[in-house]
Amino acid sequence: MDDEAIAKIFEAKGRPSDNPLIVHIGTKSQLDGIVKEIPPVAEKLMAHFWPGPLTIILPRKEGISERVTAGLNTVGVRMPDHPVALALIEEANVPVAAPSANRSGRPSPTLASHVYEDLNGKIAGIVDGGATGVGVESTVIDCTSPVPTILRPGGITKEQLEAVIGTVSLDPALKDEKEKPKSPGMKYTHYAPKAPLSIVEGSREFIQQLVDGKKEEGFKVGVLTTEEYQHVYNADVILSCGVRSDLASVATKLYDVLRTFDASEVDVIFSESFSNEGIGNAIMNRLTKAAGHHIIIE
Repeated sequence: MDDEAIAKIFEAKGRPSDNPLIVHIGTKSQLDGIVKEIPPVAEKLMAHFWPGPLTIILPRKEGISERVTAGLNTVGVRMPDHPVALALIEEANVPVAAPSANRSGRPSPTLASHVYEDLNGKIAGIVDGGATGVGVESTVIDCTSPVPTILRPGGITKEQLEAVIGTVSLDPALKDEKEKPKSPGMKYTHYAPKAPLSIVEGSREFIQQLVDGKKEEGFKVGVLTTEEYQHVYNADVILSCGVRSDLASVATKLYDVLRTFDASEVDVIFSESFSNEGIGNAIMNRLTKAAGHHIIIE
C-alpha cells in the first residue's frame, strides 16, 4: 500500500495516527494479499453479510502498511455493497484503505454535501454516490478472539450475527466508558455536533423542563426527537431523526440531523434516548459518543 497516500488521509481528516483504517475490497480473492488466514467463523460471516456493512478483524499479513493497521497485528476488512464504491475499487485494481470522509470527531457524512463541508480544500475531489443507505457505519467484529467480539455496533446487528455464528460478545468498553476499548479508535470523541449534546433518559415532560431551564438562561435550545413527538416540545429548534417504530430510519438520518443542528447554531441539544436492541444499539452508541457520555436520568 502507498504510505504517502495513506499519510494524506490522516492529514486531511486530522485523524490520530493510532486509529487504524478499514481496508475495502471488491472481490474475496483480494484478501489473499491482506490476511494470514480466514477462520471458519469469518467465512460464514462473509458468505452471509458481504457485500454489506460488516467489517471483519483478521490476522494481517506482513507487508501491510503499519499506518493502515496502527501497528496492530490485525487488519479490518470489508466488502461494500454500493455500485460506485465497488466500481472505484475495481478501477484501482487494489484493496483501498479508507475511513469516513469527514474531519475526525465530526458527525460522519451521509451526503456528498457533508464531505464538502468538512474537507473542501483538503482533498482533490468528491465522487457522489448519493445518500448512504444505512447511515451509521459498518459493524466491526473481531474474529481473532476466542469468542467473536463486536468492537463497534453498526448496520448489522448482534442478533443478526448470532443467528449465523452463535454467541457473539460485546467489547466491555461499549458498556463502560472506563474500560479500555480493544479498537484504538473508539477511545476518541466521534460524531459530535458543535453544541453540547445531552441524552435524556426520562419522560418528555422532563425533557421540556430541561429545555425551559436553558431557555430561561438565554440559551438557544435544540431537541432531537422522532416524528411521533415533534409536536410535544417547545424549543428553538426541534428536529426529527426518523420514526421511533422504525429505528432503521433513525440510523439513516442521525448524522444529517446532527449536522443540521450545527447549521441552526443552537447552544445546547437535548436528545431522547432509544432502545438498545437491534440497530438501536448502534444508534445509542453513536449518540453516547457524540454526547461525550453525558446522560441525564430523570
